Amino acid sequence: MLLSRLADGTVCRAKRSTLSAEGRPLVGVGRKGKVTTALVLMDNDRTPLGVVIAAANEHEVRHIERLLDASVVDLPRPARLVYDAAADSDPLRDRLEARGVELVCPHRANRVKPKRQDGRALRRKRHRWKIERTNAWLQDFGRIANRKDRLSILFLGWVQQACLFTILKRF
Repeated sequence: MLLSRLADGTVCRAKRSTLSAEGRPLVGVGRKGKVTTALVLMDNDRTPLGVVIAAANEHEVRHIERLLDASVVDLPRPARLVYDAAADSDPLRDRLEARGVELVCPHRANRVKPKRQDGRALRRKRHRWKIERTNAWLQDFGRIANRKDRLSILFLGWVQQACLFTILKRF
């Protein structure tokens, strides 16, 4: 069975500066002030499978592989990861291909190198509304929309709990 994976980051405001277990800050100063990004991995049925959090001033491409490792189920072969144009990176595509994951994302408009995928694969991008809607559902939880937890592990727990409630709400 072919299963598509959808991933995207949702931005949530943060009140206090916190550190991760590695000692790096998980709150970044961005356009909207101090914010934290929660990246959510879901299958084609809008079921959240994994969550990671990161500072919002770090690029999301750095956390995609960590997000795939945080998945609670094994990735099927072949797996497809549907993402937006922010993930258009040839080294990332090579690393994901080595893991058996096809990255489906549009190429950036200012891309200099030749394109690596045709329009047939990009037709899968029309299902991105599912991840955008789920991110909107996660923003309905006040503790996620406005981060008030000082410890990043507590915030990650609240995001995971919101994903669980999102799953339970569907049944």
